[in-house]
Amino acid sequence: METSSLPRLLNLMPELPLERGSSKVGTKLTIPAFYQLAGELAGQHYVKVVVDLSSDTVHFIDTDEYSFHADYIAERILGVRRDDLRDRIDDFNKLVYLSADRPLYLGTLALHHKDAEQFFTIETVEVDTMDAAMLCRFYEILRQNIDPSIPLFLKPGNHLQEVAVRGIDSTKLPRLFSHELYEIHDYVPLNLGEAEGRLRILSAESYLQDFDTLKWYDIICMDKVPDNIPRLSGIINSEHTTPLSHTNVLAGGWGIPNAVQLGARQKYLERGLNGQWVRYCVEAKATTISLEPMALPTNLPQQPSWSVHAIKLEAPETVNTRVAPLTDLRMSERFRYGTKAANLGELRHILDHGSSRLDGYYRVPRPPRKDLLPYLANAVGAKAADDLTERSWEFLQKSVEVPRGIALPFSLQQDFLQSSWQIQQAIGKLKMALELNAKEVPSLCVEVQRLIRGTRFSDALRDKIDAQITRHMAGVRNFVIRSSSNAEDLKDFSAAGIYESLNHITTADKIFESIKEVWASLVSPRSVRLRQEVGISLDDCYMGVIIQEEVESDMGGVLVTANPSNPAADFRNVYINVSDRSAVEVVSGAAQPYQYLYNTVEGGGRTLAVGSTGHDLDDDKHDVLQRLAYCGRLLQSHFAQDYSFSTPADIEWAAKGDQIYILQLRPYNI
Repeated sequence: METSSLPRLLNLMPELPLERGSSKVGTKLTIPAFYQLAGELAGQHYVKVVVDLSSDTVHFIDTDEYSFHADYIAERILGVRRDDLRDRIDDFNKLVYLSADRPLYLGTLALHHKDAEQFFTIETVEVDTMDAAMLCRFYEILRQNIDPSIPLFLKPGNHLQEVAVRGIDSTKLPRLFSHELYEIHDYVPLNLGEAEGRLRILSAESYLQDFDTLKWYDIICMDKVPDNIPRLSGIINSEHTTPLSHTNVLAGGWGIPNAVQLGARQKYLERGLNGQWVRYCVEAKATTISLEPMALPTNLPQQPSWSVHAIKLEAPETVNTRVAPLTDLRMSERFRYGTKAANLGELRHILDHGSSRLDGYYRVPRPPRKDLLPYLANAVGAKAADDLTERSWEFLQKSVEVPRGIALPFSLQQDFLQSSWQIQQAIGKLKMALELNAKEVPSLCVEVQRLIRGTRFSDALRDKIDAQITRHMAGVRNFVIRSSSNAEDLKDFSAAGIYESLNHITTADKIFESIKEVWASLVSPRSVRLRQEVGISLDDCYMGVIIQEEVESDMGGVLVTANPSNPAADFRNVYINVSDRSAVEVVSGAAQPYQYLYNTVEGGGRTLAVGSTGHDLDDDKHDVLQRLAYCGRLLQSHFAQDYSFSTPADIEWAAKGDQIYILQLRPYNI
């Protein structure tokens, strides 16, 4: 098919003269020319390319002029206005990404560096259905049109291409998979920002020994920073970790720079930087973190600027609230049961009764597309626009379940605490110490925790809880006891990982011990300190508890409905971390998870990392993850706090076969 047939196929007539501008057409690309045209993303330089198959001509596109392949093709190949092609963007995409007889190949050429070596990768967009023969031809044409001294590898753009590439001799088609690139990249920006502070280079052992000496102005560098860190000024991981661990979620909530720089710990020790004041910067466009020595500030503030902006909590209700099944809760019940419990109850309500908001994300124009609803309709099997809300609800119902559970309100915690004069006396001493900023605060916290754990439930209180477990959870053998506080998941205070949740609870006695453990976590030295630093008073903090069925699963993890490396521009992809054990391994950072991007517009996934296993998940599990990705977008729409539907959702999940269970759901702060 000739390129000249594109206007006819798309009902477009050329209206503008053909221009070349600063893009390179039909000439071999040199390194200087590459940098002249290149854009940057997450420290990676890239150039968009178009291959005209009628003549095997390669167009290397100036990124500053053209953000989208389609805009370039409109003006420089078809000779029409950008809007003319955007009006037919769906037809255009089917032609150039899905057709077996397509006239153009579209892709991205990226330049990578490893030690003193450099190499190119070429990849298509995620939705491209190129088969093995097409991928080989695409590679061969590019190979002939770039500097021959620089190695070129094909990077499969989706799981379909990964399967196709594995069937081709690597000498004919050199390839690098996304997870292989992930493993060799020295630098991964996790949370952008700048900070000045004292660099503390620690091992796992010295971290425990020196924990009490850490200050708010410290920048900590470790092989892998643990998730029980105090609030600091910066984080540097010397080994790979996931953006979805509690540590990195806290860094995002605190607004502090955080990055992976392989080998950083040893490098900075050799430079003698331990204990020195440094300027630390994490940038998306950089290829390494910036860390430079500086003079000790002459006027170091006594407290950080963030400590003077107190976070205010909404007033809770703490009187005469019943123990309730999750099925009875709505989002508004967070004032009585905490955010986690209320969100799970709201999800249960959606599954039972539907929601008019499920398609909200897809109703917002995402340039160059004015309408994403046809893509959602295709995903959920809707045949007409007026059928979309109903089909989205059915899709969610078939895919997702909420494990059975009950919620204990704040009032129950208050009744328990007030039943013991010893606890009340100890809490009074703790509040006084907090007002005076006394050094005894940690030891007083431990004492309150000890009293909570040691105080017996009254018969009336125990019977009230026991009756609801019996009524709503009869037959459950394994339980999870989760925290659900009013002092978490706030705009400027995420509290990720600072309150207790306990798994694998089997007996009644263990359930009641675990409830007290969750209540006690509200006054742990760490949680009290972190709240006190941002002006959250102990008087304003309450703890609800979720008693929930622990489901069997063959994989679990965390989904965020955003691409953390490109949240502003990438409206298609969601990011999923997977463990073949449980979500706990992901959020704790205990092991390297599988990492994926899944497209929630056209569909399709890409493997970013395979964790410590060395192999990918099977196709059946990829199908489950694709459904989970679409469910995540639907839930993002419902739980959005405004009508831009732009706030990503952070979803902890588990799956057994085809069944997906949602365990927690909250906003994701990026």
